[in-house]
Amino acid sequence: MRKNISLALVLASAVALAPFAIASAQDGGPHGGFHGRGHGGFEAYSKLNLTDAQKASIKQIMQSSFSQGKAQRQALRQQREAFEQLAPNASGYQAAATALAQAEGAATTARVQQRAAIRAQVYAVLSPAQQAQLATFKAQREARHQQWEQFKSQHPTTGSSSAQ
Repeated sequence: MRKNISLALVLASAVALAPFAIASAQDGGPHGGFHGRGHGGFEAYSKLNLTDAQKASIKQIMQSSFSQGKAQRQALRQQREAFEQLAPNASGYQAAATALAQAEGAATTARVQQRAAIRAQVYAVLSPAQQAQLATFKAQREARHQQWEQFKSQHPTTGSSSAQ
């Protein structure tokens, strides 16, 4: 029973932290967004034996992408902070909530489009053999995910029992 609770806590932590890891990769992170370690779906690139020229190209793509979205991210952050400063009974609170929701939706759309553009640009840097290897990695990752889903369905956690 303790293992189930521990596993649930680990999974809950991973789910809770995943958006931050993705945001770090999208924002370029401290190393230009190409860490080669599981951030934002770019981890497989570290396994492709990239040339120095390819690494430099990918780093440039990531840094350019980060720079392009920086002003938008800052504006959205300021809008969030301004909304958080409002009291729920303040006049204009609902209008500010609506405006923030629209801005968040537009930012999400922009992030998805930017991420697709980044993937396309990075994919174009790869050789045909590396592209095939990347497809193999994706298939392997999907197979592992299916195995995990099957394991979870065969070993459901019980949340009603006490493990104190």
